[in-house]
Amino acid sequence: MAVIMQFAGNERGGWVRLLSVGEPLPRAVWWLIAARAVNRLGAFSLPFLTVLIAAQYAASAAVAGLVSAAFGLATVPSRLVGGRLSDRLGPRRTIVVGLAGCAVAQLGIAAANTLVVTVIFVVLLGLVFELYEPPSQALIADAVTAPARVRAYSLLNAALAAAGMGAGLIAASLGRWDLRWLFVADAVTCLICALVVQRVLPGDPPRAGRAPRQTHHVAPWRDSTLMALLVSGTLFALVYLQIMITLPLSMAHRGLRPADAGLLFTTSALTIVLGQPLLRFKPLVTLSTPAAFATGYTLLALGLAGYGAAHSLSGYSAPTAVWSLGDLVLMGRVYALVADLAPAHGTGRYMAVYGTSWGIAGILAPLAGTQLLQYTGAAMLWLSMSGACLTLALTQPFLARAVAARASLQAARASTVVNAEK
Repeated sequence: MAVIMQFAGNERGGWVRLLSVGEPLPRAVWWLIAARAVNRLGAFSLPFLTVLIAAQYAASAAVAGLVSAAFGLATVPSRLVGGRLSDRLGPRRTIVVGLAGCAVAQLGIAAANTLVVTVIFVVLLGLVFELYEPPSQALIADAVTAPARVRAYSLLNAALAAAGMGAGLIAASLGRWDLRWLFVADAVTCLICALVVQRVLPGDPPRAGRAPRQTHHVAPWRDSTLMALLVSGTLFALVYLQIMITLPLSMAHRGLRPADAGLLFTTSALTIVLGQPLLRFKPLVTLSTPAAFATGYTLLALGLAGYGAAHSLSGYSAPTAVWSLGDLVLMGRVYALVADLAPAHGTGRYMAVYGTSWGIAGILAPLAGTQLLQYTGAAMLWLSMSGACLTLALTQPFLARAVAARASLQAARASTVVNAEK
């Protein structure tokens, strides 16, 4: 934790200097990134939820998938409530409430001794799991200027990836002993993160108890461009959650240790962290947003296609590095697009609505993944996900151009109004 605190506070050293090229980021953003990184250290319990249910209660893969789908369904209102609470309670209070609720639910899953009790705590976890995401993302978007948003979100993802290296090792070691300890570790890091946020982030505004008037005019569900981003984001989340949820089952299906998926998660995190210098190369610095989307999703497609042919732990490693490079290129770009779309005082709600893509995918991913795995095999599962990524590589650049065109139009209108007032 001390290393992460130094990472947050020292903007002139090491990786921080590398990632903070450009305007300085506010101290609140650094502390939030550090707190989320601490939380990430224990955040590899969910990928093993289906394995825990199947092993602990002798449940089928289909039943385990249904429980995971129940979790995903519960996260949909969680994300929307998080956006509302951020407006009414303030971001700091909302983040603390969400993290504390996650800790209670994780400990409940670890202590449960029946499938019914486990399902109750899984649903509770889903209901609080996304509360802290909208205020976290809105805090970053509102604290920095538009040109710095991609870098700020990329820094957040890089810090999470760095913490993910330790998380993968924790998952691999504790998972060999008892999968329940993964949920205990996750609960502890949630509480530490909540404590850091409560102690170091700026207090919420005095009028946080009432939503500002401007938020009443925010109508994200009527924004057609945001809805298109939501559809594409759901497809991406569906693919990404297959890695998080179905990869351990897929490895078990091929006779490998499911806990060794933690080593692959560490490989992914290491690739993202060590790949950060690539972001300073001129070809990537000058890469347009549409081209970045096409490149990133193509690399994801290649990596997941490699999973389809892998039959050993070493065979999974190279494809993991490939799709992780794609993730590196994509980092922060979609959230920056959503922030650019959001009107004044509406960032939290726009982020919340877009974030429901993960809840929707959380329902579909375990059902689709377990069914594909059971009836078609691991190869078809990963080839299907590869095809979905190629679809995104073709369509996402058009959405990026639409957002850019709308932002230019809004800027031109604002300039016209200013000139008219003069």
